[in-house]
Amino acid sequence: MTEQSTPEPVDDVGLDLIAPELLAPALRRLTFAAIGIGVGVGLLAAILVGWPAAIGIGLVLGGPTALYAIAFQRRRIWLSGTVIRARTWRGERTLDIAAATGVEILVKPGRLSRIVLRITTGPDTRIVPLSMYTDTGDGRELHALGLRKLADALTACPLAAALAVSDMLILQSRAETRDDYAEVRPLYRAARLVRDRDAVSTVVLTDADIAQLAT
Repeated sequence: MTEQSTPEPVDDVGLDLIAPELLAPALRRLTFAAIGIGVGVGLLAAILVGWPAAIGIGLVLGGPTALYAIAFQRRRIWLSGTVIRARTWRGERTLDIAAATGVEILVKPGRLSRIVLRITTGPDTRIVPLSMYTDTGDGRELHALGLRKLADALTACPLAAALAVSDMLILQSRAETRDDYAEVRPLYRAARLVRDRDAVSTVVLTDADIAQLAT
């Protein structure tokens, strides 16, 4: 009798551009502040206009901000093998990169340029933030492990665009590991490329753009 081997569990890798534990304290303070403002204004309004209207005023002032902060605390995105899992206040959604029908790099120019990966599978789309940069190259980038795992997952997709993006993310991961200066990092070069074109709206990088950045 032979023993059946048990598959090794797939490690989840977080894909949040800003680590949730870094945001949690600020979001909790924002929640309490919004609730405090709503209650304080509501009590003051109760003296002037009565309780029914005061409750409504308090909810309008403090409610939306508190709900937004609570909902934002629930947001997470991570990668399990080739599957992107995203959790919001509405629940969890998944998308398999291996079955993607579209893979694109989007650059949103501005004083703080943002670069994201857009993956489409049929009617479903998932956005993965990759980096954000100021004009001087300062900013924030997805950590090297997340980039490498994304690159590996993209190789499971048969699309040529997925393989090209995978190559670019591998170079970005290596540059981050070596702590290379900004001009060497493909994602920063993507932001500069779009900024040099004087674009004001979101730009989808072409195959030629990605090939240039992956070298």
